[in-house]
Amino acid sequence: MSVTDLPEAVQAQSRGRAATGSNQSSDPDRVIHTRRVSFEESLADLPKFFAANGNPVSSHFAASLSSLFPDGEDYFVRSVRHFRDRITDPDLKRQVAGFIGQESVHGREHRYFNQRLDELGYNTRFSERMTKRELEAHTRFAPAKANLAATAALEHFTATLAELLLADEDARNMFGHDGVRHLFVWHALEESEHKAVAFDVYRAVGGSERMRVWTMKFIRSGLAISLAFMVIIGIVLDRDARRQGSLRRHLKEFGRSPVVSKETWRRLCEYDRPGFHPNDRDTTALEEEWRNRFFGTEGELNGNLLKASA
Repeated sequence: MSVTDLPEAVQAQSRGRAATGSNQSSDPDRVIHTRRVSFEESLADLPKFFAANGNPVSSHFAASLSSLFPDGEDYFVRSVRHFRDRITDPDLKRQVAGFIGQESVHGREHRYFNQRLDELGYNTRFSERMTKRELEAHTRFAPAKANLAATAALEHFTATLAELLLADEDARNMFGHDGVRHLFVWHALEESEHKAVAFDVYRAVGGSERMRVWTMKFIRSGLAISLAFMVIIGIVLDRDARRQGSLRRHLKEFGRSPVVSKETWRRLCEYDRPGFHPNDRDTTALEEEWRNRFFGTEGELNGNLLKASA
């Protein structure tokens, strides 16, 4: 039986050790590995419209999402690292180190992907610069705990999309090009592996439920609107996209993707529930399946490893 099968009071008790005892981690046995991978070779032959069926809308969506990641990951690391000296639990300390390692590699690989996209005519460099300025200002002027609350909320975004990609073949196939799909699904695996770390740190340092929930309410709609705006502007400025056959047909095809479904939005809204915890959705079997597929004896991404994982 998973924690999601239990009554809410029991769920809260099952994950509540961090709030009452010395054990601040919700899953002390979880090990978070930093895998040094590179996707440069697999992205070398990237076509302009790499998404399935050459869909320019899906391609611009993936590009817009990726443009947020490098400086977004830096922001997550800064926000969690700020409270590192207040973590007393050695298990959570170890998981924070794994979180920082994974996020650092994510940022590096998406920065390279964004560079390739920029060479193909996407406005990813501009989007990166705007994201960097906004998040650095937020770090500078917002309270540290507010930055940590924002990180925990945004980690729920990435965890929700991660579970979707790991579980849904249609969602994975949307990315089309093998190198892009591998990049996003590898990222999804590691986001799922560390999905509770920022949340556990927030709870360990006394973050309130009120701030947690209202931060997500503010971020959720804002991020969705920002992504939609980025995709629209990207297509408007991209002549090649407008020449890719029927734009209306491509838009309808993208609209049928599970990535933008009502179910995905509903899962994002689960964060608002009192007593919510990222581990309420048990993804351990999915993670194990994809660790084996990517990094097992015959792993699909073993050739992408730069050196033995830390």
